[in-house]
Amino acid sequence: MRVGLDIGGTKTDAVAIAGDDIIGRIRRASGHGDEAVIANVVDSVRELQAEAGFDLADVRSVGVGIPGLVDAAKGRVLHAVNLGVETLDLAALSGARLGVPVAVENDVKAAALGAAAIRGANTGTSMAYLNLGTGVAAGIVTGGVLWRGARGTAGEVGHISVDPAGRLCTCGQRGCVETLCGGGALARAWGRPGALPVRDIFDAADQGDTEALLLRADLSRGAAAAVRILVLSADVETVVIGGGLTALGERLGDGIRTALIADAAGSPFLRSLRLDERIEMLPSGSPAAALGAALVGSHVPEQEIAVHG
Repeated sequence: MRVGLDIGGTKTDAVAIAGDDIIGRIRRASGHGDEAVIANVVDSVRELQAEAGFDLADVRSVGVGIPGLVDAAKGRVLHAVNLGVETLDLAALSGARLGVPVAVENDVKAAALGAAAIRGANTGTSMAYLNLGTGVAAGIVTGGVLWRGARGTAGEVGHISVDPAGRLCTCGQRGCVETLCGGGALARAWGRPGALPVRDIFDAADQGDTEALLLRADLSRGAAAAVRILVLSADVETVVIGGGLTALGERLGDGIRTALIADAAGSPFLRSLRLDERIEMLPSGSPAAALGAALVGSHVPEQEIAVHG
């Protein structure tokens, strides 16, 4: 049995897997600061025990997906600003409290592993996972293994500039992919109050609001650029799209496909790649990130995971 945690800035999603099945799933609030993050790992495992009725002695490992820079070899988290963490030896400290080996991975890279498992991807396939949330990030899985690149940034498309005259990005560049299709950047550009600004943009666009129509087009154009970059640079067979913006459902997917088709209209080369046919949408609320965290550091073969929680 393995346990996986996806720790976000406000919420934590945790799953327990046995064999091919998710046998327990809980969601709880995330803590802020070093001690709260460590306690969250320990308490999440304890809550899963109560939910699924397993013995901690049966847990082979606990995997944690977490935002920020992650030194996976050392189990160390760096610069997870949304959690109030600057440098934290999370694997060693939480593992000591649990008495179980703990592995740590960047949350998007963990989600890429989980998405591959949910798809049932076999060792002969390659895919990229494109996370569209507050920010934009991606991970690449080939033969069931994360491709990290020389310095761990393989597949990170959010801060590739596609419009040097575009909006200023938080990274200091202009016109990054993230400025077009990141939820945070879109909310800032929209500038109107609302709990779900990107949904508000789509709703207003449906009513013909000029600004909303432009921002919705930006989102589709930016996500299409990310798909194109991932396929052209890594030649992945499929780009799986997940993250918070998937709550928009096919309103999001249809817009991205339309943008890909439009981009290819004047290019026989792009048309030959059939990019619009190579994207898949994860359902909103998918446990991909927590599931991938459970697989982190393991040698579990790629296989389809039955989702029961």
